[in-house]
Amino acid sequence: MKKDTKISNAVIKRLPRYRRYLKELQKKGVDKISSNEFSRLIGYTASQIRQDLNNFGGFGQQGYGYNVEGLYNEISAILGLDKEYRMIIVGAGNLGQAIANYTYYYKAGFVVCGIFDVNPRLIGLKINDIEVMDYENIVEYVEQNQIDIGIICTTKDSAQEVADKLCFARVKGLWNFAPVDLEVPDYVAIENVHLSDSLHSLAYHMNRKANPEKNK
Repeated sequence: MKKDTKISNAVIKRLPRYRRYLKELQKKGVDKISSNEFSRLIGYTASQIRQDLNNFGGFGQQGYGYNVEGLYNEISAILGLDKEYRMIIVGAGNLGQAIANYTYYYKAGFVVCGIFDVNPRLIGLKINDIEVMDYENIVEYVEQNQIDIGIICTTKDSAQEVADKLCFARVKGLWNFAPVDLEVPDYVAIENVHLSDSLHSLAYHMNRKANPEKNK
C-alpha cells in the first residue's frame, strides 16, 4: 500500500467483490486477465479497477494484464484474509443461529468459537457442536480464548451494553447486526450491518425499473 494514503471506504468495499470474481476465474483455470476483460465481467469500468488497485501499488503489467492467482493473493493479504480469526456470537436466536451455520459451512478463515445468550432455554443448546454459554461469563471467555471478533445479534436495546463488554475484553472488531449504530473505542473496528437498509435499497431499484419514465 502507498504510504500516507487514506483509502476510501468505497474502495475497500469493492475489494471483496474483486476477490470473489478472481476466485471464480481460478476455478475456471484462467491465468491472466486484462482490466478491460475484468471490467466486462465484474461491471466496474476498467479505469475504476485500475484506480482501485493503484491505491495499493498496482499489480498489473502493461500489455499483459493481471495474474489472476497473484492478484487474488494480494487482495487477500490486503483484506487480512491470509490468517484466521476467532469469533464469538452474542445472541443465539434465529439470526445468531443463521450466522453460526453460515460461517460453519462457508469456512473462510473465520471460526466461531463460542455462542452466548441470556435466555436460560437457549443456554446449553448446541449449534454445530458449539454449546450456547451464559452471557454472564462472556468477558472471561473472550480474555482467556483470545477472541478477535464479536458478532452482535441482540436487540437494539442490548447492543451497546454488549459492545461495551466486548471492547472491555479487548476484541479487535465487532460485526453488528443489531439495528443501531454503536459507539466503540478507536482501537476497535466495527462493521454495522443494517439489513433494512439493504432491503430499502432493493425497493428503490425495483421501483426505478418499474417506472423508468420517472427516472428521466
